[in-house]
Amino acid sequence: MAAASEKSARYLQGMATRRAVLGDAHVDRAECAKSTLDEPFQDLITEAAWGHVWSRPHLTKRERSLLTIALLAALGQDDEVAMHVRATANTGASPEDIMEALLHVAIYAGVPAANHAIKIARNTLEEMQMTEEDRGK
Repeated sequence: MAAASEKSARYLQGMATRRAVLGDAHVDRAECAKSTLDEPFQDLITEAAWGHVWSRPHLTKRERSLLTIALLAALGQDDEVAMHVRATANTGASPEDIMEALLHVAIYAGVPAANHAIKIARNTLEEMQMTEEDRGK
């Protein structure tokens, strides 16, 4: 595995953006779980998705978050939908924003895809609320 000093500037930007969106705990778990087999893939998504696309200045992280949730819902990527719904705690997208994005999914990608993603979003948001309440105790 390459040391952080050997990583490109785009990789380093990507890792910073990835941590800002997904949170340190999530990224730390993913980094600990990666192997020599999937390290090239992890490097690719860190550089391309997080370092190039998510780090561009024109759209806000909130806007990118909503686009991502809608696209993942349309593609039926359930685990990724849940992960990006959790990330809204860091991107500023509200539950109402998520619902608006999923209404677009219903019209442009199909009611079944949106219906399933709404269930995932609702369950994920409820889990987040329970976790937040537990921290408050």
